[in-house]
Amino acid sequence: MLNHRTKARHVSFCIMLALLMTPSLVFAVLAVIHDSGETRPLAPFLEVFDEGNRQEKRPQISPIPRMKQALGAADLERLLPIQSPGLTPGRVEPRSTQQPFARPFFLIGSDAFSRKWLATHRDRLAEIGAVGMLVEAETLDELRIIAEIAKGLPILPASASDIAEALGLLHYPVLISKDGIEQ
Repeated sequence: MLNHRTKARHVSFCIMLALLMTPSLVFAVLAVIHDSGETRPLAPFLEVFDEGNRQEKRPQISPIPRMKQALGAADLERLLPIQSPGLTPGRVEPRSTQQPFARPFFLIGSDAFSRKWLATHRDRLAEIGAVGMLVEAETLDELRIIAEIAKGLPILPASASDIAEALGLLHYPVLISKDGIEQ
């Protein structure tokens, strides 16, 4: 039986793969299937990624008592620690790949090397529409630091061991695109 961290990592991995393999976003009308009467807005739980804009035109939402929060994978603390066995920070030699990725993506950790790489390459990553995977982090503070450096770049916290194995990667940070693998 899978524990909640394994389930959360599996869900994150599936979401990441869906984003990478989908050439464009599909828009659909939302349908409410069931409303328990305890529906809460998602915004308060995402404020960890949006601390800089918190004071801009946002209505104050009263906090929900901790015992009533049943967020599953949306509860960032439940995703921690994020680990990707087999991957470590380090240098990556550029090479081509035969994988037909619809969208560029990158793998980073919360280590100093990854933070510096993200800060240096952030504008290019945004320009090419890259999606990131945070493959190593221990604390909420590390998530906040990466979100601050990313300045709106989409980054999902998830293990990337399977992707790394499939692409023969041992190190991060790294950018993977239709043109190849590079650092």
